[in-house]
Amino acid sequence: MPFTDKRINVYILNAEGFAQPILNHLRSLVHASCPDVVETIKWGFPHFLYNGAILCSMAAFKKHCAFTFWKASLMTDKHHIFKQHEKTAIGHFGRIEKLTDLPSDKIMLSYLKEAVKLNKEKTKLASAPKPAQSKPDAPEYLLKTITKNKQALIAYSKLSPSHKKEYIEWITDAKTEPTRDKRINTMLQWLEEGKSRNWKHMKS
Repeated sequence: MPFTDKRINVYILNAEGFAQPILNHLRSLVHASCPDVVETIKWGFPHFLYNGAILCSMAAFKKHCAFTFWKASLMTDKHHIFKQHEKTAIGHFGRIEKLTDLPSDKIMLSYLKEAVKLNKEKTKLASAPKPAQSKPDAPEYLLKTITKNKQALIAYSKLSPSHKKEYIEWITDAKTEPTRDKRINTMLQWLEEGKSRNWKHMKS
């Protein structure tokens, strides 16, 4: 096998007896589908790379093996095999305890070739959506005060959520009402000047 990694030989030899023929077969199928695949060990188990990206991986456990495609979410899964195991964390072919638990070589190769094509075309996985940033909740008395000052209101509305939060926490953390009122007046003045709460600490 070209581009093999001796560490995977050791990994297979150290696997349980039932797992060794499964791992060897999976390994041979990967190389058959992609002669230029590169083997490596990542996170303690065998991975296969192609065109600079992970193609798939396999792992052996005490009672089963697992095989995973890195870009399974982009694959068509025309035989609906992934869907059968999508609610488990075992791999895209479920618990593989014996060779007959795997689909036919023809089906396996069709999946592998699709995965190879995705890597060849450098198709990227979609980035996870960033969690929406929650809007800081200003107390009603503070909002009413800001609303009465048009210039301060315009400036406040342009502040980022984090800068709004700084003002809100500064006001609501006041221990006494006089301190709170003093801080609100200072806040209005700073807003009129287009300043954030911590403007003194910002680099000019």
